[in-house]
This record gives sequence, structure tokens and C-alpha cells, in this order.
Amino acid sequence: MNILLTGAAGFIGFFTAKALLERGCRVVGLDNLNDYYDPRLKHARLTQLEGRDHFDFVKADLADRAAIEHVFAREKPDRVVHLAAQAGVRHSLADPHLYVAANVTGFLHVLEGCRRHGCGHLVFASSSSVYGANAALPFRVEDGADHPLSLYGATKKANEVMAHSYAHLYGIPATGLRFFTVYGPWGRPDMALFAFTAKILKGEPIEVFNNGRHARDFTYIDDIVEGVVRVLDHVPQPDPGWDSAKPDPSRSSAPYRLYNIGNHQPVELMDFIAAIETATGREAKKNFLPLQPGDVLATYADVADLSRDVGFAPDTPIEEGVRRFVDWYRAYYEA
Repeated sequence: MNILLTGAAGFIGFFTAKALLERGCRVVGLDNLNDYYDPRLKHARLTQLEGRDHFDFVKADLADRAAIEHVFAREKPDRVVHLAAQAGVRHSLADPHLYVAANVTGFLHVLEGCRRHGCGHLVFASSSSVYGANAALPFRVEDGADHPLSLYGATKKANEVMAHSYAHLYGIPATGLRFFTVYGPWGRPDMALFAFTAKILKGEPIEVFNNGRHARDFTYIDDIVEGVVRVLDHVPQPDPGWDSAKPDPSRSSAPYRLYNIGNHQPVELMDFIAAIETATGREAKKNFLPLQPGDVLATYADVADLSRDVGFAPDTPIEEGVRRFVDWYRAYYEA
């Protein structure tokens, strides 16, 4: 199978590419290698992929319409895994135009590529950030998600409705995955686990927002990738029982599905920090701060639909996942 995977040098993209290559797929990895965080980490991930058979890398920006059209025309992928995006809730407050260019315009170019050149299944990354002001826990894909609290969340919600329109108009099978706080080795430096570990090991204070009264559905990278690959094999079909008078946003009369992909076990922030302290063998110096703009108090994924449809069952305890990250961090940066 010939698969186009965007965001191949990113955290989730890197591990997904490895998993697909191990299955015997040909993977065309696309990434713009921007400097949102240290590009050396992206290049280090990419180096591990470029040494493998059946992997080809294309450096291109999703917002470059001509470049993306050229990739689709040349490769004609059987399926597309779209994981590239401008990430980061807080940074979207500082540079909103960047988020629209990468996450909205860029996604349109992917959709157009699928339309013009055929695509057996588009799997794309959404985010738990779409739930925003929704306070009903756990978050269910059947519930509404119309009040995002950040532009990042808004762009991800836009991706979902854009994909549905293309599924309806052109019959492109599309599945959106709302990721919940992915963590693990080779993770992003702007995420809490990376930043906390770096500062704790240096003896520097960590910034604990909302005075530690946060909870997140931390989901280990191996569990996420298993879910993504299983979903890729599960091509959505139109739901003949879908009721337009009582529309379920997670499914449609078009070949379209939405799923949460999370651990279904939210962890209090202070317990998360305690797991890092155990793994590093050091106590964190904590600087408690108020809630930041765009942040939500808790995330908690209901994954019943995904479990039923593809057998998704995350099983990595937070203590084990954090330990694996800290072991990788020490080995990577000592090296």
C-alpha cells in the first residue's frame, strides 16, 4: 500500500511512519521541518526513517498549493494519514495567521489532493482541544464541540467539518481522530513532560499553571500509533441509520467518522509531576501560576466507539510511560 503521511518528522508522525513501514507499506513522508521547536530533534527522527526501505521524504509546506498538488499527482497515494499541523494552544494566541495557513489552508490542499487524485481513506488528526468549554466529562464524540477556547482548537474543528463536506460531496472516506495529550520518547519539547523533565534535571523550577488543578488524559505514543494504524484499516461507510433531524456529529450519511483517541484515564497534574519526580529521582521546584488563556481544566476521552469498531485498548500506565520518556531523554541528551 502506498501511503502519504504528512508531518513525518513530527512526534506522532515519526512513530506512525515506523509502524507502517514495519507492516510493509511504502511511506511517502512529508514535512516542512519548521523551527516551531528545535529542528535538530525533527532531523534526528527523520534520520531513523530515511535509512529504511520503502520510505521517501518530501520537504514541502502544506500551505504551498503547487507543491502539495505535485506530490499527490506524482505519488497517487492509496491512503493518506494527515498528521501535520501547527501545534500548540498558547502559541496560537501569538501567531494566529500561521495556524490558519498551516491547519486550514494546508488541510484544504490535502483534501483537494484526495479529490483530484483519488484516496481510499483519509485519516486526519483532530484534537481534544475542540471540546473547549464543554464541561461534560468524559468527552463524547456524539456530543457537540462548538465552543473551542483557542484558535488552535478552532482550526481543528474546522478540519472536521471540511473533511465532512468532502466526504459528502466527493465520497472521500474520511476519519478524524481527536488526540488526547500524547506523550512518550521523542516527544515535543513544548509539551509539559519534556519541559518538566528538562527543568527538574537541571534543578530549575517548573511552571505549574492553575495551581496544579488540571487533569489530562495522557496517552502513551505506542497506544496512539496502534489506534491510528487500526483506524487506517477501518474505512468508514455511510451510516444508513443517520438521522438528519437528530444529527450525530461523529457519523454521517457520508463515509465519515470521528473518534476520540485517548487513555480514558485522566491524571491529575500533581500526580503527573510526582511520576516525573520518581522517574528522575529528584524533587521538582514548583512555581504555581494561574490558569492561562486557552487552557481547559480537564480532558477525559470516552473511547467506547473506537474500542468497539477497531479494538483500541490503551494499556500503558502513566508511571511506565513517564519512565520510558525520562530514560530516552537522558540517553538522547547525554549522547
